[in-house]
Amino acid sequence: MTNRFVEAEDDDSNIVELPARWEHVAPRHIAPAELERFERHLAEILDALGMDLDTPGTRDTPRRFLQALVDSTSGYDGDAKIRTAFPAERPDGVSGRHSQVVEGPIAFFSLCEHHALPFHGVAYVAYVPGREILGISKLTRLVRLYARRFTVQERLGEQIADALVDLVEPQGVAVHLDAAHLCTQMRGVNEESSRTVTTFWRGRYDDDADLRRDFLDEVRSRRSS
Repeated sequence: MTNRFVEAEDDDSNIVELPARWEHVAPRHIAPAELERFERHLAEILDALGMDLDTPGTRDTPRRFLQALVDSTSGYDGDAKIRTAFPAERPDGVSGRHSQVVEGPIAFFSLCEHHALPFHGVAYVAYVPGREILGISKLTRLVRLYARRFTVQERLGEQIADALVDLVEPQGVAVHLDAAHLCTQMRGVNEESSRTVTTFWRGRYDDDADLRRDFLDEVRSRRSS
């Protein structure tokens, strides 16, 4: 589906500012003294696990590890750039079955809240527009907003789907996630090749089997290309 408002995303005259009902942007702040304390604790843990922290390559590892965790969980800070939408091509909000917007694969990286180990994969997000649409880049931002947190794959998909419903009130939403979890590959059952696939439906996708099939066919086509 092509939309001139998406292509002219920098044209402020077409932007619809989303109401404040959507989640607030609240950047985290960790005081320098707290960061120093966290680094000391991480150094104690890494030392206890066997890491030699007195080498040129490891002296700053506790600081780098802490910064990597902060960067990997930046989704808690929110993303102000998501909170804009554009008028749909059909202002009456009526769309046909084949008018779904599909974006993907969208690469994502997250941290499992059970073991704080990464899981990573790709997301495919689709929606049938109502009266408003999001710029295509906002779908990627939406996936990564929730992926960059401590979470589980099931919740991640639910949050993406529900947020898209809340943002532009589409007629339907579909979210498909395909990910590998290091908590099963590096430890536990040590299953090196396993992947977890989850799919979530909202609105018209719940009721329309043909629409679901169109979406999954598109996902399979993109994965095989």
